[in-house]
Amino acid sequence: MELKARTVVEGFLSGLHRSPLRGFSVEFAEYRQYLPGDDLTAIDWRVYARSDRHYVKKFEEETNLECHVLLDVSASMGYRGAAPLTKLEYASVLAGALAYLMHRQRDATGLIAFDDRITFRLPAGARGGHLHAVLLALERLRAGRTSNVAQPLRQLAEALVKRSLVVLISDLLDEPGAIIKGLRHLKARGSDVVVFQVLDPDELTFPFQGAANFRDVETGEAVLAESAAIRPAYLRELAGLTGRFDRELRGAGIDYLQLDTSKPLDLALLAYLASRQRRK
Repeated sequence: MELKARTVVEGFLSGLHRSPLRGFSVEFAEYRQYLPGDDLTAIDWRVYARSDRHYVKKFEEETNLECHVLLDVSASMGYRGAAPLTKLEYASVLAGALAYLMHRQRDATGLIAFDDRITFRLPAGARGGHLHAVLLALERLRAGRTSNVAQPLRQLAEALVKRSLVVLISDLLDEPGAIIKGLRHLKARGSDVVVFQVLDPDELTFPFQGAANFRDVETGEAVLAESAAIRPAYLRELAGLTGRFDRELRGAGIDYLQLDTSKPLDLALLAYLASRQRRK
């Protein structure tokens, strides 16, 4: 996971630095003398070797942001159709890349995994070993039970004591009203919120042919149907669902981006940086 996250982020930043979007730089601006309490990982040991003095890198984007990543690990996230990764694998790489990027910016990162309940929680932290703990946890996650996206949103809203950034990564295949209400509650309590809806290309295009047995991976319920006959209604329902999320979340000041698991993660990282930039 560490290799995947680093590859995604460094490739993204390399492309970003060649683009006109210079405002998103995460490179250090200058050095300052080490002060007691500074993170030891920020010390530049090459400068120490030359000068026999301890200096730390002062980053342009250093804001002590606290970010909480909420990752859906319900059974539906284990689906893989035409994409090379399951939705959960793709979402885990995204979460790892975000954590790696936050670590580079000296931001504190926390991780919450959930299905119909919180299955794993790691409080936000920014010290050297914390990134490794986040990535190790992501590597070990497995798809779980049924979805209840609203539940961890309520719990997190009540637990947060200061303004934070909350990133939700989920397929959002749950009751939309409850999800939107939970996200609005987080926003109303002062948190900035970014939502990534992760969907497989088969879910986005419904490419199936002929008669097929469609089974709900969370409930086990199965429906036998003729693919061509139900495709228009399916695509209409999906468009209505995603359109509602886009309309109501953006209307509440919440960033929303739909992700195709067959596509690179650059758009997701850019959306995160844009949201972070607006906090300043």
